[in-house]
Amino acid sequence: MKILWGGATAASQYEGGFTLEKGLDTQDCRPYLPRTSNATEETRLLTREKIEEAKNEASKQYYPFRNGTKGFEHLEEDIEYFAELGLDLYRFSISWSRLFPKGIEEEPSQEGVAYYDKVFQLLAEKKIKIFLTLNHYAMPIYLVEQYGGWKGRECIDHFLHFAAFVFERWGHLVEYWLPFNEINAGYFSPYNGVGLLKGENGYQLSDVFQALHHQFVASAKTIQLARKMNLPGRFGSMIACFCYYPLTSKPEDNLKLVFEEQMNQWYCMDILSKGEYPYYAETFFKNKNIVLQITEEDRKLLKENTCDFVSISFYTSSVITVDEADKTAGNLVVSTKNPYLKASEWGWQIDPVGLRTSLHRVYERYGKPVIVSENGLGARDVLTANHQIHDDYRIEYMKSYYEQAQLAFEDGVPLEAFIAWGIVDIVSAGSCEMDKRYGVIYVDADNHGNGSYARYKKDSFYWYKEFIKNYKKENSNELLSV
Repeated sequence: MKILWGGATAASQYEGGFTLEKGLDTQDCRPYLPRTSNATEETRLLTREKIEEAKNEASKQYYPFRNGTKGFEHLEEDIEYFAELGLDLYRFSISWSRLFPKGIEEEPSQEGVAYYDKVFQLLAEKKIKIFLTLNHYAMPIYLVEQYGGWKGRECIDHFLHFAAFVFERWGHLVEYWLPFNEINAGYFSPYNGVGLLKGENGYQLSDVFQALHHQFVASAKTIQLARKMNLPGRFGSMIACFCYYPLTSKPEDNLKLVFEEQMNQWYCMDILSKGEYPYYAETFFKNKNIVLQITEEDRKLLKENTCDFVSISFYTSSVITVDEADKTAGNLVVSTKNPYLKASEWGWQIDPVGLRTSLHRVYERYGKPVIVSENGLGARDVLTANHQIHDDYRIEYMKSYYEQAQLAFEDGVPLEAFIAWGIVDIVSAGSCEMDKRYGVIYVDADNHGNGSYARYKKDSFYWYKEFIKNYKKENSNELLSV
């Protein structure tokens, strides 16, 4: 058994095609705002007023996720690039609102079905395995307005109806299934994660954790249904992983780390992988006055329908201290600066050794196969006059992280796959901008949606292609024996 190497996109960040039959979803309502200290917060903590503005056709705002990077139009070209890279695996998501515009329809949009038929067909022709995410930070806005997002238990049945159609139509073609992307994001980013709108007094934690509970139940019911249908693929759960370090050896820093790690990193995966609420949740809920509605049937479902594998996104590590210290941005969370690490332009600290550490911690805790379902460097790329992109910084990043992933594998962690995030440039989910690029394939578009959207290979494209080729060659005997 050797590592599969892949690439990933998400429907809302990649597809576009908004003027077709697709319904409005939560990401379609997020505007681009010039980068300031609070721009990211304003674009991911939306109010009812912001939703109404987004629905107004006369709005002056630019909504970048409605264009994505026009994958709807460039699908064949992009999959040709994936095949040229030699990808073993492609992770993508299904847009719920492209199939069911409001999320409540009995029958899907035939235009949406035809598009995904083409996606699956092209990948099958290229013999690229599929890692399919059912819900990647996007739900029909109708469900937000009608039920309060995932706070409404009704969303479970609507999601199951959506999943059932996907299973029936394409279930035999999928190797890996993921019901919810970075499910712990519902805690840090309630609008993106669980479709909650920000009220006058912010968010109520009881609403956030009730919404998460409904996603846990939906995940379990989805797995239960798939197993009844004897689908060949396996099901996973996924968290954003932060690899916490204490700033000092002060006991209080270490104790705070334990509590932060429990609720920020392990809570969701403990439930989805072990099938029950962890002991520390009860104390947390009591201290925060959180009251949840959990039925005995819910508990039984969770216990009987745990995931087959665990997956993580890993970009950067986080530092914990009880004292005041300089802060920096990270994936979903703000962290104390680590004096031993360099950071990207966006403040994300680069820590490949932290990936190896995290893979050990995840496997030690859950004892299940592990997949790195997201990793990559968000950076500002420059397209030269002759359409070249010299991104040595990305190549250096990829080399360092891939080396540590392989070392973790050699250490004994059953790492099944490593998936490069935003394999083709996509709109950043964090900042709603194009400047922050992850891909090895460049897309000619700017923050305001201007550009040809033409695709160009970056230097990192050629590096990744050679890396995959050499990896397969070096491990050909083992691969043939699997």
